[in-house]
This record gives sequence, structure tokens and C-alpha cells, in this order.
Amino acid sequence: MYRQGDVLIVAVGEVPACAPVPRDRRGRMVLARGEATGHAHVIGGPGLQLLADLDDPSLMFVDVPEYGRVTHEEHGPISLPAGKYRVVRQREYIPGAFRPVAD
Repeated sequence: MYRQGDVLIVAVGEVPACAPVPRDRRGRMVLARGEATGHAHVIGGPGLQLLADLDDPSLMFVDVPEYGRVTHEEHGPISLPAGKYRVVRQREYIPGAFRPVAD
């Protein structure tokens, strides 16, 4: 299990049916973007794929064939070994609803 700010990355055995997540305008694979700062949790690595669940596009997964690296403007980098991972965004409760934590 790996955490970088409000993003948690958990190893999983299988990845459900998914589609590739498009890269952003700068060609990056973005796990989460801060609404307040515009900073982003970005992942990269050889052959790495960022995927979204076909039934629930808010569920993201990462397939890391060799190794990966998660970076962010305000946090230290995290190295990921080969494997399959689910990306979980921290949420907070506001009266009547849950929402992703704004950073």
C-alpha cells in the first residue's frame, strides 16, 4: 500500500474490464489533480498503463509491468514495483454527501 497526499495506491490481484485513461494536455498520466492548486499526482514508467473501470470510470487502476514512479509538486516521489494496483482518492464527508478531498 502506498500513499501520496490524498491518493492511496493498493495492490490488487486482478484488474476488472477497463479502458485506457487519456493522457492530459502535457502527455502525463494523471492519478488526481488538485482543484485548488492545479498540482497533480502523476505516474509514469516503462509500459505502464493507467486504466479506468468500464462500469465505473471513477475507479482507476494501474498496470505496472516493470516499475513505476508517482510524482507530485509538493510530495516526495514514490516508487512502485511491478504489479497491478487500484488508485483510491481520499474522500471527505460534508453534510449530505461525500466528495474527493480538495487540495
